[in-house]
Amino acid sequence: MWRLLELFDELKLPAAHNTNSLLYDYAPQVMAAIRKRGDEVVAHGRTNAENLRGMWRPDEERILREVTEKIKHHEKTAPAGWMGSGAYETANTLDLLKELGYRYVMDWPMDDQPIWLRTKAGKLLSVPYPIELNDSQVVIHRKQDASDFCDMVVDQFDEMVEQCERHPLVMNVSVHTYVFGQPFRLRRLRQALRHCLDHKHAARVWWTRPRDVADFCYTLPEGIIPG
Repeated sequence: MWRLLELFDELKLPAAHNTNSLLYDYAPQVMAAIRKRGDEVVAHGRTNAENLRGMWRPDEERILREVTEKIKHHEKTAPAGWMGSGAYETANTLDLLKELGYRYVMDWPMDDQPIWLRTKAGKLLSVPYPIELNDSQVVIHRKQDASDFCDMVVDQFDEMVEQCERHPLVMNVSVHTYVFGQPFRLRRLRQALRHCLDHKHAARVWWTRPRDVADFCYTLPEGIIPG
């Protein structure tokens, strides 16, 4: 964790952290470091050892409420976004999240643009979260090299920074502390991110957090964002 936070400081990059609420009990120093940077805390369930799959609505609501209230207690503001453990949902999840005041969710990696999802309580924004540009998927599950992932970051950026002239896109890069927090992988990630920051079209890019993307989308006129 510390190495990645130091890298983000070095490159002056904002970040959002998918956060299990049990971290406040077991690693409060981690949450203090995130808070000090002003990064976003995205609700990510209580622990990755459980997910919402197969839960009855009352049980799911109790967990979502517990996570939300714990983050709000410690951060003094409610989380704006939710990313489910394993991206698992039930038929009730989106309705419950909207009722609890969430503004966006990252469980639906279907596009490189935000879209509106319908709930019983109104619309909820889907902010893109990467399955491909995700170090856990690439390095841990597919057994590819760290250099493969970093090449993907560079190629994705180079392509999307040109495509964004025609339509706005969201490039979300997912890194995990147990993957790129390792020193032998960190150097390649630094090089890839510096490539993006030093790109000739870097001024086209809004380097920001998913919460800010969502806030902007909610200001747009009806019909701009599909859904």
